[in-house]
Amino acid sequence: MKTKLRLYDSLLAEHLAHARQMAFISGPRQIGKTTTCRKHADHYLNWDNIDHREQILGSPTQLAQSLTLNRLSESRPTVLFDELHKYTRWKQFLKGFFDTYSEQTRILVTGSSRLDTYHQIGDSLMGRYFLYRMHPFSVAETLHQDIPDAERIVRAPKKPTTTEWNALWSYGGYPEPFLKREARFSRRWQSLRTQQLLREDIRDLTHIQQIDQLTLLVKILKSRSSQQIIYSNLAKEIRVSVDTMRRWIDSLSSLHHGFLIRPWFKSVTRSLRKEPKWFLRDWADIENPGDKTETFIACHLLKAVEGWSDMGFGKFQLAYLRDKEQREVDFIVIKDDKPWFLVEVKKRETSISPSLKTYQKQTHAPFAFQVVLEADYVQADCFAKPGAPIIVPAKTFLSQLL
Repeated sequence: MKTKLRLYDSLLAEHLAHARQMAFISGPRQIGKTTTCRKHADHYLNWDNIDHREQILGSPTQLAQSLTLNRLSESRPTVLFDELHKYTRWKQFLKGFFDTYSEQTRILVTGSSRLDTYHQIGDSLMGRYFLYRMHPFSVAETLHQDIPDAERIVRAPKKPTTTEWNALWSYGGYPEPFLKREARFSRRWQSLRTQQLLREDIRDLTHIQQIDQLTLLVKILKSRSSQQIIYSNLAKEIRVSVDTMRRWIDSLSSLHHGFLIRPWFKSVTRSLRKEPKWFLRDWADIENPGDKTETFIACHLLKAVEGWSDMGFGKFQLAYLRDKEQREVDFIVIKDDKPWFLVEVKKRETSISPSLKTYQKQTHAPFAFQVVLEADYVQADCFAKPGAPIIVPAKTFLSQLL
C-alpha cells in the first residue's frame, strides 16, 4: 500500500528541532501515530512488546545504555515510547526518565485516551510535554503537509482533486482505507476496528463490564451521528441509569470512537438547550446522507480547532448554537473566547438560513458560512473579508482548514 506524507511529519519535525519538551501524540486507534512517529525516532520501545516492556521496567541506567544515551553523539537521539499509557505507572516513569535524560535525548510518546485525560488534569508532568492530537486525513491535508503561517492560520484556497475528494467521502480519512480505496477492505477494516474497540480498548482502559449493552449503544450511536444526545432516552433504550449512560459516552469519546460538541451560550439570548451533539470520528460508514454530510464537516472542523490549539495559534473551541425556539446553527468556532465564524451545513445549495443571519448578529462573529457539500469549487478566499453570511462550496472552505 502506498504511503503519503502527513501534516504531522512537519509538526513533529518542528517540535524536535525547537522544543525541549516531550511530544505526546494522541489519537484514535489506527490513525497512524506509530507509523508517523517511527520515521522521526532513532529508538523504538513498544509496551506491547514483551522484550521492550522488560527494558522499560528494568533499571533506568540499563535502559539509557541500551538507547546509547551514554555515548557521545553529534545530535540527541530520539526515543519513541509506543502505547506507554497501558503501563499503570507511565506518568512516574516518564517524569523520572525526562528529568534524568532530557539533555541527552528527545522523547516521543504515543497513546490514546489517557494522554488526553492527563493533559486536562495536569500534574507532575506539567511543563515537560506538549500534546499533539492526531486526526484522519482531511481535504486540506491532501493538499498541504506544511504548518500554517502563524500570521494567518487559514490557508489560501486550493482545489482538491476529484480522486482525493471522492476517496475521502467514500472511505473516510483513516490512512489504511483512505489509501487502499477498496470497498471490501474498507468494510472489513471498519468491522474489525469496532470489534477491537469493544473487545480490547474497553477491556484494557475502562471498568465497563456490560459489553453486550455497550455493543448495542455503539450500534445505536452509529445511526445518530450529528444528532443531539438525550441521555435519559438512551438510558431507557439500553436499560441503564442516566449516570451510567453519561460515563459510557464519555468513555467512547475518550477512546476516540466519537466526540461531543456542546452548545455555546455567551452573548446568545434564549439559548437554553444544553444537550450535546454526538459525532462519529469515521464518517465513511454513515448511511444517512444528511448525517454523513454534517459529520464530514464536523470532523474537519474538530481537526482544525484542535490542531490550531496544539500548534499554539490560540485557544480554539468548537460548539453549536440552538435556542428553545429551535433556531439552530450547526457550528460556531470560538477563538480566544470570541466568536470567529459560524457554519451551517447543507448537502445541496439553498437560500441562506435565517438562523445563520440571526446568530451572526447576536454573536458578532466576523464570518458566517453556509457550507454546501455538492457545490462546485470556487477559487476565492472565503476568509478574505468579514461580512454578511455567504454560501461557500465545501471544497473551497475545507481546503482552507487543516
